[in-house]
Amino acid sequence: MKYSDYLAEWLVELGYTNCFFVAGGNIMHLIESLSSHLDCKAVVHEVAAGIATEYFNETSDGKRAVALVTAGPGLTNIVSSMAGAYLESRELLVIGGQVKTTDLAKGALRQRGIQEVDGVAIAAPVVKRAKLIENAMPFYEFRDLVAESWTPRNGPVFLEIPLDIQARDCSFKEFEKSIPTLTLPIASTTDVETVRDKIKAAKRPVFLLGGGIDRVCARDQMSALESAKIPVATTWNGLDRVPADSEVYVGRPNTWGQRSANLILQQADLVIALGTRLSLQQTGFNWQEFVPVGHVIQVDLDNAELEKGHPKIELGFCADANDFLERLLDGNLGSHLHWLRYAWEVKAKVPLIEDINHTQSAFISPYIFCDHLSDCSDTSDVVIPSSSGGAFTVMMQTFRQQKGQMVVTNKGLASMGYGLSGAIGAAVANPDRRVILVEGDGGFCQNIQELGTVSINKLNLKIFIFDDSGYASIRMTQKSYFEGRYVGCDISTGLGMPQWRKLFPAWDIPSKRIGPKFVEDAEFRKLFESNGPAAFIVSIDPEQTYFPKITSRITVEGSMESNPLHKMTPELEPTILDQVGIFLPE
Repeated sequence: MKYSDYLAEWLVELGYTNCFFVAGGNIMHLIESLSSHLDCKAVVHEVAAGIATEYFNETSDGKRAVALVTAGPGLTNIVSSMAGAYLESRELLVIGGQVKTTDLAKGALRQRGIQEVDGVAIAAPVVKRAKLIENAMPFYEFRDLVAESWTPRNGPVFLEIPLDIQARDCSFKEFEKSIPTLTLPIASTTDVETVRDKIKAAKRPVFLLGGGIDRVCARDQMSALESAKIPVATTWNGLDRVPADSEVYVGRPNTWGQRSANLILQQADLVIALGTRLSLQQTGFNWQEFVPVGHVIQVDLDNAELEKGHPKIELGFCADANDFLERLLDGNLGSHLHWLRYAWEVKAKVPLIEDINHTQSAFISPYIFCDHLSDCSDTSDVVIPSSSGGAFTVMMQTFRQQKGQMVVTNKGLASMGYGLSGAIGAAVANPDRRVILVEGDGGFCQNIQELGTVSINKLNLKIFIFDDSGYASIRMTQKSYFEGRYVGCDISTGLGMPQWRKLFPAWDIPSKRIGPKFVEDAEFRKLFESNGPAAFIVSIDPEQTYFPKITSRITVEGSMESNPLHKMTPELEPTILDQVGIFLPE
């Protein structure tokens, strides 16, 4: 057998069922072999292959996908997706082609082989492992390399395989078909009891669940969480771990978070952060005032995240957050119903949609749209709220997730253009579920070519595009900090955008423009509930405002100084703040 055939068989043994790829000469043997063993989906651009693979792995039920790209531009095009998966600690295996071993420059020249670049050197900073396979390694070596993607802490692995190695005739003896056991560090009983005692002694504890809490654990522990009567907040990556209608759910605190959730978190006297790295976006850039009247306990797989110094934590445990949560809830955490009831009052007095944003009558408020979409969606939907811009932050502030829904985004890289490719991966992984994508027009255009992938595969994908003629978040930044001197942010300042009504017919995808009364539109309902792809252009005011948010000031030195999470702009009326900010610092 040739080596690429062995690799294909070994990937199947390791649980891989799917592949996203762009064809190329330097992977011709890998394409031939993998397509005989895996369900291979061709995409138009390599970055889409990487993003689709990441989202496939994130939403599939135990299946795995691999991204396959050719040498040179194939590798350079997929780097963004590797960086995104690295920052979010997501599983991603990328196999890249390379020129023949005899054509490798190996640093002596800029290039010897056609399309040759040093893929390992380029990928290394944004992957857990990057390796050039210069000889046909046996199964157990290949297995251990691949497994690094899904052993703690998850992240991308890049393997570069020269063309002659792919084609090499090999004869391996029967190999031991074993998969590495996933072994995570476990906290001691004493550590768990210490945290449980601190929760019992606290007056205002809050659980903050991140993406490190997996969906199975969250589902299994939901009854125990609700019985504990302690407020539960989630990060954006942990959004779908707790349904919005749970009595203990208090929202999503963040720099662009829900105001009520920020207020509740900032008044806690103890925050137990499980499976979240507590990034600057989570804590606010003014991290010194994160949880200003309380203490933080953090549980994370990466000890470096515990020791980075921001925010200040009282205790840090390098351990499996899922195991920690399960054992923590298996005991008495004290009585905190009075604090939970106060959190309910804060949520009631500070609704998700505030009367502070301006929307002209011909358009629909993006906040109201997301509220309506929450009602239109059902429990089996997979929701992809893009990864940056106004459409993203509005979804994070407003969408009400339901029990059973999956919601996936990539906020670490915060790249435009992630939404469509991610939705493709989720749709391939979940053929029996509807996938809903909400994306801004600017971000959508960055990978617009993948509409071809949606169409040819007849994916059950419903696409909502916020049409505001450009980059809403950039426009707002230029308005806030540079007195509205717009540069390259919309059609009027030189940004080329499509005529949407002409775009989708090119791929035979039905489309419809929707406005303020879209929920009552029978044609919308028919398209939304049909099987297959459909696109909806959401008419958004180009001058739409996006509040509340954390604002920053430019200092005399030219740096930025940010408000803490509880001081969102615009500020609350003093009479309201007196009722919902009782425990805030003076």
